[in-house]
Order: sequence, then structure tokens, then C-alpha cells
Amino acid sequence: MEQPEVKLAETDASVTLLPHGASRMGSIRRNLRCGWRGSSMVNEPRSPIRKSGAVHFLPLHYIMMDRKGREVLLLLVWGDLLINYVETMVVPAIPTIQNDFSVSSTLASWITSAFIIVGAVVSPIFGKLADMYGRKRMYLISLGGYLIAVALAGFSPSIYALITARAIQGVGYGIFPVGLAIITDVLPPRDVATAQGLLSGSVGIGTVLGLIVGSYIDQSLGWQYAFHTAFVLSLLFFLLILFKLKDTGVRVKESIDYVGTTLLTTGMVLILVYITEGPTLGWLSPENVSFLVTGMVLILVFIPAELRVREPLVDMKLMRIRNVMVANLVGVVSSVALMIMYFGIIYYAQLPPPFGLGLDIFSAGLTLAPATVVMFVVGPVVGKLTGEAGPKPLLIFGSVTSILGFILLILNRGTSQALVEDVIVAGTGMISIIIPLINMIAVSLPETARGIGLGVNTLLRNLGASIGPVLATSIMSSYKDPYVLMLGNQILDISFFPGREAFNVMFEVAVLVILVNLGISLLTQNYKLKDKGRNIIL
Repeated sequence: MEQPEVKLAETDASVTLLPHGASRMGSIRRNLRCGWRGSSMVNEPRSPIRKSGAVHFLPLHYIMMDRKGREVLLLLVWGDLLINYVETMVVPAIPTIQNDFSVSSTLASWITSAFIIVGAVVSPIFGKLADMYGRKRMYLISLGGYLIAVALAGFSPSIYALITARAIQGVGYGIFPVGLAIITDVLPPRDVATAQGLLSGSVGIGTVLGLIVGSYIDQSLGWQYAFHTAFVLSLLFFLLILFKLKDTGVRVKESIDYVGTTLLTTGMVLILVYITEGPTLGWLSPENVSFLVTGMVLILVFIPAELRVREPLVDMKLMRIRNVMVANLVGVVSSVALMIMYFGIIYYAQLPPPFGLGLDIFSAGLTLAPATVVMFVVGPVVGKLTGEAGPKPLLIFGSVTSILGFILLILNRGTSQALVEDVIVAGTGMISIIIPLINMIAVSLPETARGIGLGVNTLLRNLGASIGPVLATSIMSSYKDPYVLMLGNQILDISFFPGREAFNVMFEVAVLVILVNLGISLLTQNYKLKDKGRNIIL
């Protein structure tokens, strides 16, 4: 039977529909097994389209990327790049801040930890609120909180004021799940993957720019100007979002789950504090273990509590969809490996020979630059392939390529050029793992639950990103070699640095982590979003 071709109202895009009958029902059943129950393929607002007296209904945003989509994507890419640029720019200034306030390195480490912990716990909350009160409103609230905190940070009179400002900056992390939800509103799933490629690539570029520019500002102007310049950039971006971004999505009329929000927020904060303080307080110290135990108990109480609530913060039934579970598990595991890679490379590049390459922070940032540019180019390609081949082959390819990259880092890292080549391979693999995850969440969940779904995924990826640095630094602390400074026959100083074995073990652990990631990826229920030109086959 010939498939009818119809025209969308107010567009020249044509859509090919499956004929009615068994083949169509078979397609729907396959979609349900993939986790598309109640998803945008079934429940989204639909536009009536007439053909020969019959009315066919299609999701409103199943249209190829148009000018509006490109404008929204450009704005969100700028937002992701800005936040990562600003947050990385702070890192080179931490030793200077520590000296200026005359505090310990443990206290100074909370300059980054405060942002990460708050950012992790606000992600699902802002995702849920965006589903309820509108994407643009919550995006602006998140960005507005970040803007105010950045302004305060630059004028901090004490380390405690700075840490408080940094914690408030964590509210700005809410733009990530909300921004991803906006992308899924304005773009069809096949283009969402390509857009996620650009967004992920912008994260890498923002990170490298932050390292390079941040080290220059810290050395030339002082760490306060890192926040002053960040405030100006953030203000410009806030005004652009205010006047240019249109609200999207379907709002859900629900009450706020205060009990669930409190349980999840408090539990995750305590677990992240345990991970952050492990190297300092000790992993088995009574004080630190109390954080872990209390946090785990609260999370264990949170799960059954959500199952009993009529309007939960997180719908556990949706979280049990196969591809949603895979995306969340892969998000945690891959983030551990990604942060091991970043920390390992930055430390190795800066350690003095023979322990490392002896580069300064500026040169170390330049070492990462080629890899991030490659990731920015490869990202959209991976996104396009996700739509054509499905997420499963890309997750497998990314895992295998990442393993190859980490093996190269073990065997061949003696020069800056070799390090760049290794990171390009490992980075290509990591970006191939990360990009399909958002598409899997967007396709598997209904439009009214995308915000919270993406927020939970962001939370779990942050959890993995918090574990990675702890693993890396713990390994470096366990494998140290002496460095003896001598003048003639007299010993002037003895220092200890992470030796070659430390970095070998670090990258070997990353290989094992990615092997686990590969095993989880094999459980993915694959799907394909096919189109021919501007004809979309549903």
C-alpha cells in the first residue's frame, strides 16, 4: 500500500505516515518496547493535518531544524560555554586565593566543591520546576542566581564569603537540564543528538579557554578580575536570554513534592560531602562515614516515598524505562572516567620531569586545546549518527575508542605531541558516549517529564564527576617517588611526586571503568530516527 504524503501547515516540510493497520500497530509496539511509552511519539500536542478528507495528527515540533531552532541552539551553546569557561577560570586562581586569605588547602578546595555539590542537587529540582512553571522562567532564575553570586564573589572579604558565593553560583547549574529540555522542545529527536554534540563540544572549549584565560588573568590582574569579567559576560547573556528566548514546553499543573525534594537534596549533599572530604578526613573516619550513612539512608527512604506520592518529584516508574536506566548508569560511570582523564592529564603535564612534562598551567591548557577542538567537530557528527544508526552502536564505539585512548596514555605519553594525540583518541571516545545519552532520555520520556528526567541524569553525571577526581588524587597519593635536590654532594631538599606508576594505575582504572560502561551499553534498546531530506518516516 502506498504511504500517504501530507503537508504540514505553515511549512513546506512533508511527512510520510505509515499506513493504518497491522504494520502501524507493530511499529507502535516496537516503540513501546524501546521505552517510548507515553513519550513524545505518543502524547505530545499534535497538529491536525488534512489529506483527502482524513485528519492525521503529528507532533508539532517534528520538523527539521529551522531558523528558530538554530537561534535557540546558538543561545544555549553560548550558555554552556560561558558557565564552563567561568568555572574552569577559577581553578588556576585557587593557590593564589589560598595565599591571599592564609587558609589551608582543604578549606580552599571548597571553592570548587561548594559549586559542584549545590549544582548537582539543584539539577533535578530545576528540571522539575521547569516542567511545572516554564522553561524560560526557570532558566532565567537559575542564570540570575548565578549572575548575582558571580558579582558577590569578586568582592569577597573572606574565604567564607567566597565559598558562600560559590555555593550560590551552583544554582546556575540548573541551566544545563533546563537548556536540554528546551532543545528537545524545539528540535525533533534526530536533531537533538546533533545539537547535544555542539553543546558537549562547547563544554570542552569552555574548559580550555577557562584554563588559558584564567591563568593569564590570575597572573596579570588578580583572581578578583576573573569574577569581574565573568559578571560582565553573564550579564550580557542574561539580557540575551531575557529578550531573545521564547518559552517552550507544556506546563504540568502539579504541587511541589517538598518531602521528596528535602530527602533527595539532603541525601545527595551528604554523599557528595563524604566523597569530597574523603582524602582529608579519611574514608573510614567516624565523622565522614556518618555523612555517607545518613545520606544513603535518606536516599533509600526517598525511593519508596516517591512511589507513594501522587505527584512525586521523580516518577520512579519512568526511571525504570530500560533506556532511561541505561542512560543514567552510563552517565555516572562515563563521568568517572572522563574526570580521571582530565585530572591525570593536567597533573602529568605540569609535574616536573622525570615525573611529568614540566609545563605551566597555560601550556597545559594549550595541550588540551587540539583535543577539545576535535571534540567540537566530532560532536555533531556523532549526534547525526545517533539518529541514523541509533545510540547503541555509538555507545559501543565510544567505549572501545576510549579504552584505546587510555591504553595509549599508558604506553605513549613522553612528549606534548604524544599526549595531544592520546587525548584526541580518548576524547573522541568519551564524546561518543556522552552525546547519545540525552537523546535516549528525550526519546524515552514524555514531554511533561523531560525536565526532571534530564535533571536526574545531570545529577548522576555530576556524582560520577565528583568521584573521578577523588579516585585520581587518591591513586597519585598512593604512588609517590622521591625527588632529591642536590648541590654538589649536599642534599638540599627531598620532595615526593606521583611517579610513572601512579599515572599508569590511574589510566588502567579508567580502562576498567570503561569496560563496565561497555557492559551497561550492551543493554541499550536500539532505535533509529530516519528521514530522507525533509521527509520524516514515523
